[in-house]
Amino acid sequence: MTSISVDVLIARPRHDVWAELRHIDRHVRWMSDALGVDFHTLQREGVGTTFDYVTRVGPFRTKDVMSVTRWDEAAIGVTHHGLFTGHGEFLLTDEDGATRMTWREDLIFPWWSAGPLGALLARPTLHMIWRKNLSNLAHLLTSQ
Repeated sequence: MTSISVDVLIARPRHDVWAELRHIDRHVRWMSDALGVDFHTLQREGVGTTFDYVTRVGPFRTKDVMSVTRWDEAAIGVTHHGLFTGHGEFLLTDEDGATRMTWREDLIFPWWSAGPLGALLARPTLHMIWRKNLSNLAHLLTSQ
């Protein structure tokens, strides 16, 4: 398993950040590795929401199957059920009139991607991409 955590300070109150974050289908607006979101049912928010997230990192394209396990104005938690398994979460905390957004993932890489070795090699790239994604979100929210 590999654990990755990145965060950004967004110069907007938490309710503004949550107002954007809660729209899972709009994450492709600020996630540079995200190609699309396909919901499994009509449910688009809350615990129990399930969806496929199609991503691309370099030449690698994957479909990540996720289910929402936590949903409140401070966090969205997911379980990964696809090729990569594990847990992830977005956490929002108030910080002097702004919001600190933290993205944490604990992922298990499959054998065909060299398992733990593949995770070790992918970790710096994923860290860089996810940090950029959070910067994109911060820019999106502060330029409105």
